[in-house]
Amino acid sequence: MLSASTITTVKQTVPLLEEAGTGITAHFYQRMFRLNPELQNVFNMSNQRDGRQQFALFNAIATYAKHIDNLPALGAMVERIAHKHTSLYILPEQYDIVGHHLIETLREMVGEQFTPAVETAWREAYAFLAKIFIGREAELYRSNEQAPGGWLGPKLFKVLDKRPESELVSSFRFAPVDGGPVVDYKPGQYLGVRIKAEGAEYFEIRQYSLSDKANGESYRISVKREHNGGAGLVSNYLHDHLNVGDHVELLPPAGDFFLRAVGSPTVLISAGVGLTPMMSMLETIVDVHANTSVLFLHACENRMQHSFAARLEGLVDSQDLVDSYVWYNRGKVDAANNHFSGLMDLETISDKLPLHEGEYYLCGPVGFMAFVKGQLLSLGVGGGRIHYEVFGPHSDL
Repeated sequence: MLSASTITTVKQTVPLLEEAGTGITAHFYQRMFRLNPELQNVFNMSNQRDGRQQFALFNAIATYAKHIDNLPALGAMVERIAHKHTSLYILPEQYDIVGHHLIETLREMVGEQFTPAVETAWREAYAFLAKIFIGREAELYRSNEQAPGGWLGPKLFKVLDKRPESELVSSFRFAPVDGGPVVDYKPGQYLGVRIKAEGAEYFEIRQYSLSDKANGESYRISVKREHNGGAGLVSNYLHDHLNVGDHVELLPPAGDFFLRAVGSPTVLISAGVGLTPMMSMLETIVDVHANTSVLFLHACENRMQHSFAARLEGLVDSQDLVDSYVWYNRGKVDAANNHFSGLMDLETISDKLPLHEGEYYLCGPVGFMAFVKGQLLSLGVGGGRIHYEVFGPHSDL
């Protein structure tokens, strides 16, 4: 355990961290990539350019410092980050590199206030947190490797199928090149996809939600093509260059966002490509013949961008306990088919929602999820029954 003096000293540095803000983490990444450029094979450099990774790391450091005397409060954050790290194949020795650059960054940014006592406290605090992450990640690695069809690190897969699901989204189905089985996953989890574009110096790894039920033989992800500047490097590579028969490296399934149980009324709420983990959940519930109601609520720009629309309509028609509602930002109201226009408004269907016993799953842009979570809370849904997935660096709602 951490010493009382370390806890006190680290908490006393919170104002220093808040005063320096994301400048600390920006300096940290610049320093680390300059002196250890090989780590660019692991980190999402697009998130570096738009500042999201710096913001996320600053939040994580500040949160750790504030709650260092109440570590159980950090459990959810640790679990989410540990899963993300396994999808990047983070190794224990990399924690030493990160720790070194964190301490040197504090020394360089905080100046004379980074006293020997503060340095000792932060070294102890970082080592303690690193040990927690390394231990949890070792458990996840071991669980994946020892399970039937499991493996450790990047593994070569081939593309079995590539098909459009909407105007912007295409699905890719993969099977191992060695012809073996694949480890099962929990509906809602994601895969790490590792590619090296032609002419690129470093590998890029991105996480994509699995969009179908587990079958032990193959994986399906459904990927949105991005059109906003430098973002979407890997997504666009998959759309433009990856075809049936091609090979790609995948890392085992991971993620702390998944279907908790199939016995309770379930509400799946998504926007845009955020419906991909919801499809995995829905297909799983239908496959196990769970005697429970499912509401699938989705928002997107228009019908052309509504992925899996035909599949959803087919499930609604064939399953008595499955129903679906959609909000098109630009579209006509079609009450007969449960189609609305504009932003998702849960008040309009509140009589259909299992407000007091349902489990709610959210996935989509952070702003959308915060908007929907606010509506759910105002309708009386308990916060403990609202689960969500955030794309990219960790954010809170």
